[in-house]
Amino acid sequence: MRKKIILISIDGMRPDGFLNCNHPFIHKLMERGSYTLAGSSVNPPVTLPCHMSIFHSVTPERHGVFTNTYVPMVRPISGLFEQIHYAGGTSAMFYGWEPLREVSRPYSLNRAGFIYSYLKENTDRMLAEETISCIKSDKPDFVFLYMVETDQKGGHDNAWMSDEYLKRVYDAIENVKNVMEVAGDEYTIIVTTDHGGHERTHGANIPEDMTIPMFFVGPDFIPGMQIPDVSLLDIAPTIATIMGISIPREWEGKSIVKVEMDY
Repeated sequence: MRKKIILISIDGMRPDGFLNCNHPFIHKLMERGSYTLAGSSVNPPVTLPCHMSIFHSVTPERHGVFTNTYVPMVRPISGLFEQIHYAGGTSAMFYGWEPLREVSRPYSLNRAGFIYSYLKENTDRMLAEETISCIKSDKPDFVFLYMVETDQKGGHDNAWMSDEYLKRVYDAIENVKNVMEVAGDEYTIIVTTDHGGHERTHGANIPEDMTIPMFFVGPDFIPGMQIPDVSLLDIAPTIATIMGISIPREWEGKSIVKVEMDY
């Protein structure tokens, strides 16, 4: 692997939710890396379809998942976890919503941790702590941390942009800060969300649901630069380019960095 990467997904984080949660680290995220506050989700902007698109770089029309119920692909596409595995890399995944296990195929993960978010409070923090422990002990090439309390306990239970929602976004940014402090310069960090939301729901093709923030921190990105025309489909090709692994022909997104490849 050329470089190691941590991908963090904060479920349901709207750009204005990010800006208005008032965590002091939000400004450091924008100063330290390249970013967009006007990125594009996929339609429908629903959690499992969005994450299938993140990891397979195709739209729901291609991977076939349109709801939070997984269905196998008619024409399977190799995903990011599988590409890392084929290249001899190691991957870890920590998540708080059980259906998300479908973004990886069997044998492509070296370590995984799942905590059901409604059984305990602060499961996002627990998952971030597991992520930190894994980084310290195993130093995997790729780590995926997924936090869901912003969506479930913030948006769906209390409404997007409510005080409770903003508190959950604040807590998620605190977890991002803690992970980044431990990762140091050894990892490139990508922070994204899957979709936004409105009232107490999401899934509509409207700006509140489709417009998302994304942050890229590492030596391949220009600090403080805003990135135009970036979507969820661009995440996997960008990660593959930075890590130095091959990009399947079926992937539809583009890498937002240009690194000379030697394969």
